Amino acid sequence: MTNKATASPVIIDAARTRASLPFDRLIPALREAFTAGAHVPLRHHHFMPQPDGSTATILIMPAWQRAFVGIKIVTIFPENGKRALPGLFSSYLLCDGETGQHIALIDGNEITSRRTAGIAALGADFLARKEARKLLVCGSGRIASLLADAFRVVRPIEKVAVWNINEAGAARLVFELREKGVDAEVAPDLERAVGEADIVSCATLAATPIIKGAWLKPGTHLDLIGSFTPFMREADDEAFRRADVWLDTYDALKESGELLDPIRDGIIRPDDIRGSLTELCRGERNGRADASEITVFKAVGTALSDIAAAGLVYRDLGGKG
Repeated sequence: MTNKATASPVIIDAARTRASLPFDRLIPALREAFTAGAHVPLRHHHFMPQPDGSTATILIMPAWQRAFVGIKIVTIFPENGKRALPGLFSSYLLCDGETGQHIALIDGNEITSRRTAGIAALGADFLARKEARKLLVCGSGRIASLLADAFRVVRPIEKVAVWNINEAGAARLVFELREKGVDAEVAPDLERAVGEADIVSCATLAATPIIKGAWLKPGTHLDLIGSFTPFMREADDEAFRRADVWLDTYDALKESGELLDPIRDGIIRPDDIRGSLTELCRGERNGRADASEITVFKAVGTALSDIAAAGLVYRDLGGKG
């Protein structure tokens, strides 16, 4: 793929983006990226109150390294499920790191969903028990639909349960998983499903907690990847009180209601955070301490993972970098 200085950026659609990001390639690439690092400013948030009382969000997420500069633009409308639309849309602009030339416009929805699921699995590779076999997925949207495939790369997942506030959505995802040969079932009772799971992965847009810490059995890994603003929560204070907490990025301490609320209320302190995914990937921190430990991985998403995924897509199609 060659772009002259006057050429327009190549358009890489969803299908081509998806084909370049299978989890057995993406997860190692993410691990390499978190080890190497990049320049990642705090992302821009712009909140837009909606007539129905919800709040939509614009995110602008830049990052740069020697090879590439990248900017992702995201719009999140939490009530889109009522319109039969995804809650999140995004596009990714990839630029040459030496000249700033705009070299590719990549489907940001595929980058966002696949890197989010990939980051969850990468975190679990350090924090979930090695023998974890039962996965509970909370949510049934685009990201939730990818979690079984992602976690099966890093753990011997044999059984997948799916819970969603709309049970029809859970049933749809279970059908899709079964079509791919996954042993999956709908979880109508969330408390029971949490108690039976080895890994609980939440990919929802919940504004109030759906997971209670009292439900978590010893050894559970709780993965919280849906909430990303000060107004969103997927787990209650007790989950953070009982668990060792890890982050994808320390920016989560400035952005996530999941952390801001319990810190404000004295449930946890910033010093209680065990570490970040970068520290895990670099071997600067150890992960799970023992089989009975409850671990929480709180991810808000970082432009570091976006630029890693975008670079993988561009190189896969013959681009340099």
